[in-house]
Amino acid sequence: MGSFSRTLLGAAVASGLAMAGGSALAFDQGSLIKPIDGPLTLVFIPKVIHPWYEVVKAGAQAAADEFAKEGIEVDVRWDEPPQADVADHNRRIETNIGRHPDGLAVSCLDPSTNVQLLQEAVDAGINVITFDTYCSDDFHFVGHKNDAQDGADLAAFLAEKIGDKGKVGILAGSLTAANHAARVQGFKDEMAKHPNIDIVFEQPDDDSLEKAVSLTENALQANPDLVGIFGSNASNPIGAARAVDNAGLTDQVTIVGMDDLPETLQFIEDGVIAGVKAQRQWEIGYWAVKYLVAMNQNHTVPMEHATGSQILTKDVLAQQ
Repeated sequence: MGSFSRTLLGAAVASGLAMAGGSALAFDQGSLIKPIDGPLTLVFIPKVIHPWYEVVKAGAQAAADEFAKEGIEVDVRWDEPPQADVADHNRRIETNIGRHPDGLAVSCLDPSTNVQLLQEAVDAGINVITFDTYCSDDFHFVGHKNDAQDGADLAAFLAEKIGDKGKVGILAGSLTAANHAARVQGFKDEMAKHPNIDIVFEQPDDDSLEKAVSLTENALQANPDLVGIFGSNASNPIGAARAVDNAGLTDQVTIVGMDDLPETLQFIEDGVIAGVKAQRQWEIGYWAVKYLVAMNQNHTVPMEHATGSQILTKDVLAQQ
């Protein structure tokens, strides 16, 4: 290419860049953000009424309080099924789609049916986030979904505590809850590596503390030489601990499970529960509200916000 041609090319490129630059400067990306011009209503539908969600509520309210200081009114409403019932859960989702809130946050109880309803909500123009229990890659998710690893970690922890031998049982939570099922499977996969440990019972407690107590009492009677119990949700370690403590078998039966409800922490302090994997559910509520408001403002938000988990034992609690 000759010097004259290079000069013309350089001038053309410079002219194009100048035009592009002028156009870019004229386009204000901030104009894509929509102002909030009235109160927002955000509806949370958990799997069931449960103390675990009280911490989620606290985080959600903290986010709403922060927005209030900015002049944005956020009304966080909870529509909670009294029991972990798939039909009731889905009815609540359907009803709230009809109400068309500014945001809908759902903890999936039965992904196979929840997905269709959540897609109907999106198609209706509702901002949707799933929380606590992962449902589908099609929807934004705030929470912890490395559930199988939690189950595996607790299995390894329990195996060490019981000397890598003996009979153990599983309180399986709600059979349709994906996070409960994943924890159970992770627990079983890890225990398969410990041939001297036998899983002698596996029962769903439907996220009911009272049922977990009853199932544990029955298991202790049927298996007087039971040495360990794994709970797959926040309530069943408490149920197992109550039954074991009432039977005077604290020194014989080692209990592990999920989450850090106040009674769980007390049982850890008292040596009835050996340890749990605890999620950061306050963060779940906080960020779910933050993202739903951001979606109303037309901000981009991440498809997944992983809030994580950590193991809690008596030693760990003593350090905090």
